Amino acid sequence: MSQSSFPANFLFGSATSAYQIEGAADEDGRTPSIWDTFCRTPGKVLGGDTGDVAVDHYHRWRDDVQLMADLNLNAYRFSISWSRVQPTGRGPAVQRGLDFYRSLVDELLAKGITPWITLYHWDLPQELEDAGGWPERATAERFAEYASLVAGALGDRVERWTTLNEPWCSAYLGYGSGVHAPGRTDHADVLRAAHHLNLAHGLGTQALRAALPGRAQIGVSINPAAVRALTDDPDDLDARRRIDALANRIFDGPMLRGVYDEDLIQDTSRLTDWSFVKDGDLADIHQPLDALGINYYTPTLVSASADRKLPRRDGHGGGEQSPWPAAEDIAFHQTPGETTDMGWTIDPTGLHDLLMHYHRETGGIPLYITENGMACDDKPSPDGTVHDPDRIAYLHSHLGTVQRAIADGADVRGYFLWSLLDNFEWAYGYSKRFGTVYVDFESLARIPKSSARWYAEVARTGELPALRTPDALEEPVGDPVAD
Repeated sequence: MSQSSFPANFLFGSATSAYQIEGAADEDGRTPSIWDTFCRTPGKVLGGDTGDVAVDHYHRWRDDVQLMADLNLNAYRFSISWSRVQPTGRGPAVQRGLDFYRSLVDELLAKGITPWITLYHWDLPQELEDAGGWPERATAERFAEYASLVAGALGDRVERWTTLNEPWCSAYLGYGSGVHAPGRTDHADVLRAAHHLNLAHGLGTQALRAALPGRAQIGVSINPAAVRALTDDPDDLDARRRIDALANRIFDGPMLRGVYDEDLIQDTSRLTDWSFVKDGDLADIHQPLDALGINYYTPTLVSASADRKLPRRDGHGGGEQSPWPAAEDIAFHQTPGETTDMGWTIDPTGLHDLLMHYHRETGGIPLYITENGMACDDKPSPDGTVHDPDRIAYLHSHLGTVQRAIADGADVRGYFLWSLLDNFEWAYGYSKRFGTVYVDFESLARIPKSSARWYAEVARTGELPALRTPDALEEPVGDPVAD
């Protein structure tokens, strides 16, 4: 293998999530999720945007799969809408909802694209939130039942499964800062929600193992923070330790080691006694995994600070309340360097740090980058093309970092670019574009950007080329997909 080559059978994919692309919010039995409700709460989502239509993938999925094939993708990671297949979060499945995913999977397989299912990407059925949501233990139990239903419907054709996507965001942004659905702001509930998301992962993994063939591969996607201290001062180093516990070890401790570290419990003891952790929970959470997904965008820089009026630059929205429990005396700083349209610093060294850390800590579990990408202020040129050289440079540097981690011994087996399509970007509505395929949000036409053509070449050859301008590619990949 040359220095620029990826390993044989490396997965080059792209990722999406149900609420961000599907639309069809009230079709075929689907009922509201917490994001449908959140979007209708005044002031929560920029411009009052909703995912009611999103980019209409529910009706345009066949064209979207053809786009993936045109772009040489060999894997596609997508999420299931829980309220589309089990509208109340309990009881039998709605076959019309499952039929949509059956058709999508069959089309992917027909095009030679590996389907990779994520069971939960933040869209909890509203009825389960009304019953208490993730701070309640019953929600984890309902998730296991839901996992079993989906596995029973799709397990004959899907081998790659992820239980949760970024449980940190579900717990901390949904129940701490309130900038994500359901918009609650209780730091004790953050910790309860984190535990019950961990439990959902464990119970869901057990349910999948019971329902799926032995060849199935099951994992989870986390968004660990590459936490760095502002200085070597002992107080700053302790701030790093505390945020590492809250960002990372609260999830990977139980999932990978079967423990909540004592310093995490002690740091948060004024908020909770952790009595919601019941006998047997840690054993249930600590299930054998076939894959660990790493989602990475930017590092986190912290210091100790007694000034609570300092702006919080943690990259997680501007809510009045911090998402971080028991961390009021910790300051978050903007890391140096160029930034994306999200204001996130471009720094692939954080990805290398995380890959090497989890290579050491997992005992050999294969690693996948299940999200990585950047938002750009993309606009069509007068000739209708969309050029995004900044995104190409971003992808080049991060894919190069993946190669470096592999050379350093990490078992990294795939990369899923976020995202295939411009889409609904949560509380930012339609103001941020992460896609390598441009979507005109009025006509819903799809136009592959220069980065899509560049990534298609990497996927086709398995080689990371020398960085060159988009115009150096001889042929565009695919035609714009319009109505």
